[in-house]
Amino acid sequence: MTKQAFRTVDIDGIEIFYREAGDPSNPTLLLLHGFPTSSHMFRDLIPLLADRFHIVAPDLPGFGRSGRPRHNTFDHLAEVIGRFTDVIGLNHYALYVFDYGAPVGFRLALAQPGRIAGIISQNGNAYEEGLSQGWDALRAYWRDPSEANREAQRAMLSPEGIRFQYEHGVADPGTVSPDGSALDIFYTQRPGIDEIQLDLFRDYASNVALYPAFQAWFREHRPRLLAIWGANDPFFLPAGAEAYRRDIPDAQVRLLDTGHFALETHAGEIAAAIREVFAE
Repeated sequence: MTKQAFRTVDIDGIEIFYREAGDPSNPTLLLLHGFPTSSHMFRDLIPLLADRFHIVAPDLPGFGRSGRPRHNTFDHLAEVIGRFTDVIGLNHYALYVFDYGAPVGFRLALAQPGRIAGIISQNGNAYEEGLSQGWDALRAYWRDPSEANREAQRAMLSPEGIRFQYEHGVADPGTVSPDGSALDIFYTQRPGIDEIQLDLFRDYASNVALYPAFQAWFREHRPRLLAIWGANDPFFLPAGAEAYRRDIPDAQVRLLDTGHFALETHAGEIAAAIREVFAE
């Protein structure tokens, strides 16, 4: 089995924790996680790909073992991760984006398009039709960022809210390891992390505003793209996966009978699809 390394690097005063595996002479995959998790979500995927790819998986600022951001915005998360790629010398890589990782990764693509070798989007949305009714409460918060609307979002940070994300849409929740949600609950309950997350909930509106720019980038650059989706995701609908074909006609779209955290139940299938689509 290919060994993983667990490293920390200072990025302009913010400590960024990351996992690394595989031969750096192989094509690089930059794995970007989402809410409320960390690079731990890739624990099963990395060993399945490390013989073929050089893999780097950071914890976003304010998540997992990384330090806290100075500004709780997606622009700042992307700025830090962009600097991270500079510091560790990633000049050409394919993106694996999930949930929050999608707007972070797509900002990297807008800023430095020549670096992007391809995209794997696993429930990483860039289209309005991909947003379910589960976003209605957040949309209300975007329109009116009152204290009442902010407080209403705290349910998503509760242990029950986090476990819901892992288990909803899975045929047998008993097949989902409790370790991922337990770790996320631990990290999320640290002092001050709730306020960071509530700020990011509000700022998610900036990602939706950038959807047209992301889509224009897809049309201009036509990257190799695999959209592989938990079809029962309560937040990001399969229509969001299918929509990539509108801008990248040869995009590969695969729907899996699982929920938001598709790697918890289908890491093997996702790894096989990546090896197939991104075979040289």
